[in-house]
Amino acid sequence: MKLKLMGAAGALIASLTATAAFAEYPDRPINMVIPYGPGGATDISARSIAAPLGKAVGQPLIMTNITGAGGATGSVAVQNAKPDGYTMLFARVGSHSVNPAMKATLPYTLDDFRFVTVYEINPVACAVAPSSGIKTMDELIAKVKKGGVSYSSSGVGSLLHIAAVMVLNEFGVENPLQAATHIPQKGGGAAATAVLNGTATFICTNSSALASFVANGQLVPLMVTTPEPVKGFDAPTAAELGKPALEQLVGWTGIAGPKGLPDEVAKKWGAWMKTATDDKTFRSTMESRGSVIKLMSPEDANAFIKAQYKTFRALVDKLGMRIEG
Repeated sequence: MKLKLMGAAGALIASLTATAAFAEYPDRPINMVIPYGPGGATDISARSIAAPLGKAVGQPLIMTNITGAGGATGSVAVQNAKPDGYTMLFARVGSHSVNPAMKATLPYTLDDFRFVTVYEINPVACAVAPSSGIKTMDELIAKVKKGGVSYSSSGVGSLLHIAAVMVLNEFGVENPLQAATHIPQKGGGAAATAVLNGTATFICTNSSALASFVANGQLVPLMVTTPEPVKGFDAPTAAELGKPALEQLVGWTGIAGPKGLPDEVAKKWGAWMKTATDDKTFRSTMESRGSVIKLMSPEDANAFIKAQYKTFRALVDKLGMRIEG
């Protein structure tokens, strides 16, 4: 009995010590890994929220771009970090929905991370050049079925790649991988330029990447994938076109730690992100780029990401798009 009491007392002390330790978190700077290069959507989102988030955290945030393998290199750096909340990841749709669905040899799965939130949604828009003469999705699909249509992307296995294929598939195009020619480019900017100069017929990408071209009349939007219309885009939603399944097709940015991140740490991140995303400067900056600020709880974020992954993976398996390398 005495040994049992001593053991119980020891367990209680250990529990109280652990609780006290988490109550003090964070007591030093936090490493924030951005798995894509400077100037991209993830980098802009991360650095835009850095100031209000750092103020809420009360410790410096060390922003570090660790690039390579479509976001996988930076993701692995966080996957292998100690789950103590001092190394966190700005995860993105490409690194944690598209990559797991497309790449057979990816060195991580969704279960290797604990998401504390998704805070930004990027609508996907499909667009063409005015010179194409295409004004609606029906006209685009009709041309695809006749042949000779191409689409651009930021590379094989990218969100832009799977987006165009998913749209064609949802609109009833048989064998979408063969029905339209994929023209991969080196980055999203080059992909948009390919449509501007006539190298490709259409593109489906984040609305933020197309906003300036649409505003200047250089590109014509045909559809947006969010349930609500997108400001600046005079185009119907996917639901209005009878394709509500395409509402899964959105970009997003979230924050994750390694698997095993304690509940106490995740809870603190939820409170910090609420404060940061309420910041007026951050909101106006991101909304001016076409982003939708939508703060998700850890549970909602995980459910959202897994649902999108399953949708993408089902399409990849159906069409044989899995990348082995």
